[in-house]
Amino acid sequence: MAGIGEQFQQETKYRRNDMGGGGLDWRSQPEVYKQYPNAKIIKLPHFSFNDAPGLKEVLKKRRSIRNFNDKPLSLEELSYLLWAANGISRREMDYEFRTAPSAGALYPIETYLVINNVEDLEKGIYHYNVKHHQLEEIQLGDFGRFAAAGALGQEMCASAAVVFIWTAVFQRSKWKYKQRAYRYVYLDAGHIAGNLALAATSLGLGSCQIAALFDDEINALIEVDGIEESVLYMSVVGRY
Repeated sequence: MAGIGEQFQQETKYRRNDMGGGGLDWRSQPEVYKQYPNAKIIKLPHFSFNDAPGLKEVLKKRRSIRNFNDKPLSLEELSYLLWAANGISRREMDYEFRTAPSAGALYPIETYLVINNVEDLEKGIYHYNVKHHQLEEIQLGDFGRFAAAGALGQEMCASAAVVFIWTAVFQRSKWKYKQRAYRYVYLDAGHIAGNLALAATSLGLGSCQIAALFDDEINALIEVDGIEESVLYMSVVGRY
């Protein structure tokens, strides 16, 4: 009997003579942006890192870093990392495109942060408002050890300056791609994590990507339901 992984792979395949069809119901398309209208807003500063190394050097230097010192990140650095990972890169007509590719430009991935050590920013859990390039405060407090526990005890989540947590709002992709969407959301998250890793390296920072996690614990930490929206992937960033 095939396991759930094999079933997923088989049942989400595209087959030439069994593609379905029909047009999209544009009236039912989910909102692309998630916002917390009642949250405290933290505006992110302009960033300028014109002296950053070229792509070839960044690719050569990138590696997974798991041990960090206690020096903080600047808010400017965090601003750049958020934009580089999945921020708006350009606007054309009525469309807003981002730094990371997304299937159908549907952008199902949301970014949450556990802030441990960033200048001018209190410890706590935040949501990245992509549309306005700002942070929304969800809850203040020291949550690094909870992030570490939820990441199978990986202590780097408590010692890194920032923990990035990426979720998928599944219906944004399912609206168009149905069950195939579950493949695409993981690909989208991988594109974003790759951008973050290279951006961190370009600033002389370390990062490590995390897929080993207790889904329900991380979902509870950032207060998402785990069904309509659920964690996919994490990363830490800090100085070393």
